[in-house]
Amino acid sequence: MARPKIKITIIDRLGKHPCHRGHKVGDTFDFDTERGLLCPMACHVAFPYIDILRYGGKIPHQDDGCATFCCPDVETINVFKIEKIDKKL
Repeated sequence: MARPKIKITIIDRLGKHPCHRGHKVGDTFDFDTERGLLCPMACHVAFPYIDILRYGGKIPHQDDGCATFCCPDVETINVFKIEKIDKKL
């Protein structure tokens, strides 16, 4: 069985300052091919959610195949959405 793709999108910003990595609302990343472009702090927070979704789990209070999380930088607080994209055969 093929591993599902993971798409990460910045959907909001709540902090007072711009992202020190230059991320902006609307930026999208393919976790498998572009994770090196994603802020390491955000990637660190995202990884448990990605693992849960990729291997069949569900995040409480989230839509199936999705999870939202925030950047740990309190000055920026980017809000990210993770989506599991099942490959079509």
